[in-house]
Amino acid sequence: QVQLVESGGGLVQAGGSLRLSCAASARPFDTYAMGWFRQAPGKGREFVAAISRSGLTTYYRDTVKGRFTTSRDNAKNTMFLQMNSLKPEDTAVYYCAARITIRMLNDPQYEYWGQGTQVTVSS
Repeated sequence: QVQLVESGGGLVQAGGSLRLSCAASARPFDTYAMGWFRQAPGKGREFVAAISRSGLTTYYRDTVKGRFTTSRDNAKNTMFLQMNSLKPEDTAVYYCAARITIRMLNDPQYEYWGQGTQVTVSS
């Protein structure tokens, strides 16, 4: 069983930045593709970003391109989401996810999920 723990959420003003972390118990970590999702109040969960096993390839939803950057440190079993120029519409619970099954990077199916961390952006 893979355990994922997100951290780094909080309250920030519009235009500000936050950096989320996802610590994984998955070993070896570099056999898992990783992703970020979010769920706003009253809405369904939506894909945010994904990163390949090596970290060399990333994929983003259009609304966060140029503002969010995902990366990973395979030596530390950790994935990151740097969020800049935050907007009120980015307010949501952010989840990290992992999968060992080989799929296209834009495939939203994942096998393991964290509990989420709240991000609130005030206007």
